[in-house]
Amino acid sequence: MTTLASHGLSTSGVPIGHEADCVPAAGVEGRADARWDPLLLAVAVYILTSVGRVHQLFAGLDVLRPAVLSGVLALVLLALSGEEIRRLRHLTVPTTRLLIALVGWMSLSVPGALSEGTSFDLLAGNFLKTAAMFAVAAAAVRGPRDVERLALAYLTGAALYASVVVMRFDVGSGSGDWRLGHLYYYDANDFATFAVSAMPLGIYFLHAARRPAGRLLAAAALAALTLAFVYSGSRGGFIALAAVTTYVVVRYHAIPLRWRISATALVAIVVLATASGRYWDQMGTIASDADYNRTAETGRLQIWTRGIGYMLDHPLLGVGPGNFQRAEGTLSPFAHRQQYGVGVLWSAPHNTLVQVGAELGIPGLSLFVAMIASAFLLLARLGRRQRGAHRNRDAALTQALTASLLAFVVGAFFLSFAYSEMLYTLLAFAVGLDKVSDAEVRR
Repeated sequence: MTTLASHGLSTSGVPIGHEADCVPAAGVEGRADARWDPLLLAVAVYILTSVGRVHQLFAGLDVLRPAVLSGVLALVLLALSGEEIRRLRHLTVPTTRLLIALVGWMSLSVPGALSEGTSFDLLAGNFLKTAAMFAVAAAAVRGPRDVERLALAYLTGAALYASVVVMRFDVGSGSGDWRLGHLYYYDANDFATFAVSAMPLGIYFLHAARRPAGRLLAAAALAALTLAFVYSGSRGGFIALAAVTTYVVVRYHAIPLRWRISATALVAIVVLATASGRYWDQMGTIASDADYNRTAETGRLQIWTRGIGYMLDHPLLGVGPGNFQRAEGTLSPFAHRQQYGVGVLWSAPHNTLVQVGAELGIPGLSLFVAMIASAFLLLARLGRRQRGAHRNRDAALTQALTASLLAFVVGAFFLSFAYSEMLYTLLAFAVGLDKVSDAEVRR
């Protein structure tokens, strides 16, 4: 990565030799990240809308198109910023390079796609914006407190979404209405992964909030997320929650064990108090051989098998970005039924890795996996830097981000999330925190 030292700055964005002046308690006026600024506010609003979808929760906000406005404003403010720490050249870590390569490979896949228009719309109308905002969010970070602020926006968006969903959607105990359905933007399974990915951030703020009111709000956010998570009835989300809980208890060493146990107990209490018998029956089918996901041609295992087949038949460039469902309707073994008037379900991949492999080929899948792995390695490297300060706030934030990314990866194994804003926002947090972490100060 291009170093700030060559420009007379430490990786905290302050003059070399003066890092110690900026280390004391957060909130010191001399810190670059002591206060919010317009660029960071614009990025926070973008996260609230692009990931949290808060503009769809309240009537009238959607008309204003806040995601577009905040994104454009953030791009303009970043371009006008003269701060060295916000130069894009400081983001050239492997995660960023692999994302750029992934965008390039997607572009190569468009001309030979099953539907070039579908692929072009996904790339030009969606993913290029997502990749650009990844860079803006990471570049906007001036110090660890800025990463905290953006993580708080992520948590706030998830908690607001969960609270509104719980208040507006009825969930009963009957066979047809025991779980959430037809939500805003996300379906129940998508939301479950979103909720679990936000929970480690809630645990972080439950411990690290600077005021008692902040801790109370973090506890309330965790409770709301857990309640809505239970109502989602998602089995993939349940597996993601189990993975994150294990990580928090066993590996989240940067906060005391009593805080980890307390947060885990809060989540467990809400689950046990609100989960219906139907919920536990559903969770009990995860490993069942009789589950439709194992037996039906539209079940996940059959879809994954066909998806791997599409990848092997189109190993270089895949069937094209966004074209998995078209492949189901035109290339699957059942597609010929349509000429006899028999309907064929154009299924989503329901697995992010299968989605990428089928749509972008083996090289695209390799880039995607390497990109996520590089983010985990980035966070692990930060953790090693921070090991000397065992209970350092930065160490706690690093481990919280690791848990959030883990939640996404496990949940996305059962979802079509290859191009989700959720993933690239979490990656931006990791890259931004790496940019401003100073090994000398942490040591």
